[in-house]
Parts: sequence; C-alpha cells; structure tokens
Amino acid sequence: MDFSPLPTSSLVGAFLLAFPALFSIVNPVGASLIFDQAMGGRPRPERLKLARQIGLYAFLVLLGSLLLGGYILNFFGVSLGALRVAGGLVVAIRAWGLLMDPQENEERKTSQTEPAQTHEDVAFFPLTMPFTTGPGSISVAIALSSQRPTEGSAVAPFFIGAGLAAALVAIMVWLLYSASERVMRLLGPGGARVLSRLVAFLLLCIGVQIIASGAESLVAKFMAAHHG
Repeated sequence: MDFSPLPTSSLVGAFLLAFPALFSIVNPVGASLIFDQAMGGRPRPERLKLARQIGLYAFLVLLGSLLLGGYILNFFGVSLGALRVAGGLVVAIRAWGLLMDPQENEERKTSQTEPAQTHEDVAFFPLTMPFTTGPGSISVAIALSSQRPTEGSAVAPFFIGAGLAAALVAIMVWLLYSASERVMRLLGPGGARVLSRLVAFLLLCIGVQIIASGAESLVAKFMAAHHG
C-alpha cells in the first residue's frame, strides 16, 4: 500500500494497513477462547479485571513496537527498504505457519497460559507477554513501522493512524476476553480455527505487500545509484 503524502490520506492509509495486520497476528477472538479455558477457575470480577489490564498492557506493547522498532533498527544501519523486506518476510512466514497449522499455534498458546492458572499476578506475564502480544506481534508491529513515509509532514499522521489501530485491537482484546464465555459458546474451537485461517491468509497478503514495497524501494535506490 502506497501512502499518499497528504496527512489525512496517510493517517487513514496507516490505520487500514495496521489494523488488519495487528488484528490477524493478535487474533483476540481465538485468544479469548484459550483465555476462557485458562481462567476457568477464577471468579468473574477477577477475570474482568485481568481482561482490562491485559488490554492496557497489549496496547503499550504494540504502541512501543510501532513507535520505536523501526527507528532502533535504522540506528544499527538497516535501510528502510531492507527493513521492509525483512519485516515482510517475518510477517509472511508467521502467517504461513498460522495458515498451515492453526492447531499447533493453539497448543503453543495454551501452554503459554499454564503459569496463569497457579500464580496471582499474571496480567503482564504470561497473559500479555507472550500469550496476547508475543514476539510474533512485536515483529509485525516493527514491520508495520517500517512502512512509515519518508516525508516529514506525513510521519506524525502515519503513527497516529497506526496507534489508533493498536488501540482498537487492544480494546477488542479487553472486550473479547471479558466476554470469553459467550465467545466460547458462540464459536467453539472449530469456529475459532476457521477464523484463524481466514485472518492468517489476510496477514500473509499484508506480509507480501510489505515485501513488495521494500523491494520497490531497494530497486529504485539501486537504479538511481546506477544511473548516477
């Protein structure tokens, strides 16, 4: 997706790119079913409090990765084009794994919640990190941050749009975790698996798009240097 230099276009474009990517990798619908199983022995008020805390922590993790990830890699001399290609590959590989074997991903997520069944303070670890927003979510957020425009006037709207996408995903985490019992009754494991495959395919398309924009940037730079 090419971002227009117009600030409004950049904000909307950033939101439309970031929201489906973050929603796909976090998958709050599928995660809410595992949350329901892991928290089955806890009283409802405690589950609601945990859902609210996890939503807040997930927003902070995603926002931090979006704002800082790309700049940290740039600091180490990684060009924006190379960062886009590498980030897109990470997103695409992650999506391919989710698409081909969603059950393995469910089993890994379930094992990540096991400490939460016995410990008291579990909102950040393990229920936010690594269960809700783990390394996969962070790498996707960093890949998204590499899509920021190079024009100074469009950078702020881009991050506002991406930040709004992260906030909406975090709100969905809070609401769906809060209503996890109803989600379980409505969807069940089979329905969640179908949904996981659909969002994984969407994420794969986004990964390929990020790779394409990075490759285009690298080729343009090579051609400019060659002709220069």
